[in-house]
Amino acid sequence: MTMAEYGRRRRALLKAIGADGLAILPAAHETIRNRDVHYPFRQASDFTYLTGFPEPEALAVFAPGRKKGEFILFCRPRDPEREQWDGYRAGVEGATATYKADEAHPLSELDALMPGLIDGRARLLFPIGADAAFDARVFGWVNQVRANVRKGALPPETFVTIEALLHEQRLRKGEAEVKLMRRAARISAAGHRGLMRLCRPGRGEAELETEFLRHCAAAGARFQAYPPIVAGGARACVLHYVDNCATLKDGDLVLVDAGCELHGYASDITRTFPVNGRFSPPQRELYELVLAAQLAAIAKARPGNRWIEPHEAALKVLTKGLIRLGILEGKTAKLIKDEAYKPYYMHRTGHWLGMDVHDVGHYKERGEWRRLEPGMVLTVEPGLYMPATEAVPAPYQGIGIRIEDDVLITPDGNEILSAAAPKDPEAIEALMAS
Repeated sequence: MTMAEYGRRRRALLKAIGADGLAILPAAHETIRNRDVHYPFRQASDFTYLTGFPEPEALAVFAPGRKKGEFILFCRPRDPEREQWDGYRAGVEGATATYKADEAHPLSELDALMPGLIDGRARLLFPIGADAAFDARVFGWVNQVRANVRKGALPPETFVTIEALLHEQRLRKGEAEVKLMRRAARISAAGHRGLMRLCRPGRGEAELETEFLRHCAAAGARFQAYPPIVAGGARACVLHYVDNCATLKDGDLVLVDAGCELHGYASDITRTFPVNGRFSPPQRELYELVLAAQLAAIAKARPGNRWIEPHEAALKVLTKGLIRLGILEGKTAKLIKDEAYKPYYMHRTGHWLGMDVHDVGHYKERGEWRRLEPGMVLTVEPGLYMPATEAVPAPYQGIGIRIEDDVLITPDGNEILSAAAPKDPEAIEALMAS
């Protein structure tokens, strides 16, 4: 992502904030894993989206109309001794020269300067409620302004969560973001193809996970968007199974839900395929039902349609299929209204996708499911999870299937970003046989 793109995003936010507002956004903190070992640091998505600044503990201020500069960045100063241990810091010099802040200060000056930046702004925007300690610090600055009202200070009168503006902006992806998400999806799709070639009875779930991680890292995507799921047999009926420690057995299916993160942007793909390379008749019957539900849902992922329409399309196909298989009895509409499908399909058909795998953005507006617009990216991921109960015929028990793609809404329909990962059962079998 270029500095020009970050600048474009900041200008859009500054316009939305308005001349009487001020926005404050903190970076992520480093988190201790154990003793003096940290978890790998990942910058907060909102902070990355607006600044591209990769370091922890920083704070960005956005001040529309400020003559000295509208983008102020507080960050750690250069420190040769700490940089010897932990790596390069941009410092206040790099904050302006590299990351194009209009003004930069060391974090040690934060408490002294923030009340002056807040003074005179009627509205203050920050991530209210996300971090109690940060809330307290912000209101400490506000109270310093309030203490000087008799001297002419003007404290904010309105407090707004910054997500109200920023997350709506993030929901609609720009051209640069779409390019990154295409690349991320292609890397992950190639990884899924590799697992289909690698898979055979006796291999471990962990082997498939490791190969996927290796492939993504070699392709330039070192980090995953979420912990991979590699679930063989009945373990695929556990929606967020992440143990990935069992051996894959002949005659089972394996469900792989895995997607890389590329330069801060997520992919999210699920494929289900036979461990031995051939679907059994019951497996194929259920698989083709889920695939038909997914295709019906993708057909509804178009501009102007409401968010719920892909889910409703998938539910209709799945419920009719469950009736045909003798698992449900009754009228389709009544069974959907009564949620009779819930023992076998208990999640929604998708979610927003972007910098976060479950990305930001409301699903409803003023009580109505929102309409899809060009630039929005969502997953489409119906599934069936068949428990070992008397209600399920024995040949179907313990089968878990999910098929998930990343779908970009375009002006005239949609683009399946993850299309390079095979999902037609004959294509899967042919690839595995090769």
